[in-house]
Amino acid sequence: FQKYGSDQASTAANVGRTDPRGRGFFSGVLTALTCVAVVLLGYHWSSRELEDDLLVHKPVVRWGAEEVVHWLGQLGPWAALYQERFLLERVNGRLLLTLTEEDFAKPPYSIANGSHRKAIMVELERVKALGIKPPQNLWEYKAVHPSKSVFLLYALKSSPRLTMLYLYLFDYTDLFLPFIHTICPEQEEKKELEDVLAKWLDLKEPAWRQWREFLVKYVFLPYQLIAEFAWDWLEVHYWTSRFIIVNAMLLSVLELFSFWRLWSRRELKTIPHRMWNHFWKVSTQGLLVAIFWPFVPQFLCNCLFYWALYFNPIINIDLVVKEVRRLDTQVL
Repeated sequence: FQKYGSDQASTAANVGRTDPRGRGFFSGVLTALTCVAVVLLGYHWSSRELEDDLLVHKPVVRWGAEEVVHWLGQLGPWAALYQERFLLERVNGRLLLTLTEEDFAKPPYSIANGSHRKAIMVELERVKALGIKPPQNLWEYKAVHPSKSVFLLYALKSSPRLTMLYLYLFDYTDLFLPFIHTICPEQEEKKELEDVLAKWLDLKEPAWRQWREFLVKYVFLPYQLIAEFAWDWLEVHYWTSRFIIVNAMLLSVLELFSFWRLWSRRELKTIPHRMWNHFWKVSTQGLLVAIFWPFVPQFLCNCLFYWALYFNPIINIDLVVKEVRRLDTQVL
């Protein structure tokens, strides 16, 4: 901690400011506590994932009645009306696969709302096709794709434009199409619930208006695209989405400071060269990570995931403050 404080003090001296040693010591303590918190959080979630046996890993034919009710509840707040009926009938996974829309309309289920029946059937068809529950939130996606989750978190933070280009080229159907339809939705008249669900299950090619909106933000405000996507998930991930949105705003500010620094130094003409170097740097790092990733323990993977998700915003706040102080020093 004292060494970290001394480094902070020497940095402040270089910019002509006095920095009390206590502040550097406090920063060292905060950094250490942050690392400890990440380790504890990673351990907690590792244990939780092992204990819970998420439905995304469990074949539907092995679901119990409680798991069927849990699956039903994730369809939306409206599904809570019918959870008790399914539980009373002890509907397990095998029985669920045999049910039809006509069965849902009759006792003992008595789902009178046609839109609700359609919504249940649409999701049930997905479960039948896959044999398991498809991921429906961040934690389930992480459980199914742990390595890709970590990759996307770090790649979108350091190279949002390259990462979105990668998704377009190599993961167009599964990730890019849902992404662009979320952040640049079609402006259509209000539709029934089943029409909305059908649209999301069978995503069409984006319209020209969607591409135009996406490309403008992609070039000038790539982090805003991430913030808009997280905003759409506020109801599902209340605090996590807010962390992502704040981090995206901070990264946008840091990118603006970087361009300002290049402009003030009259180095804008070096941008293509910098972009090329950045591309090769990211590509090399990605290749090395892909080679050594199978040897990374799951616990370490979780620590990296939660560090990027919850603690990077804290680091970026400090970076923004330093940039503002540096700008004030230049002005003075």
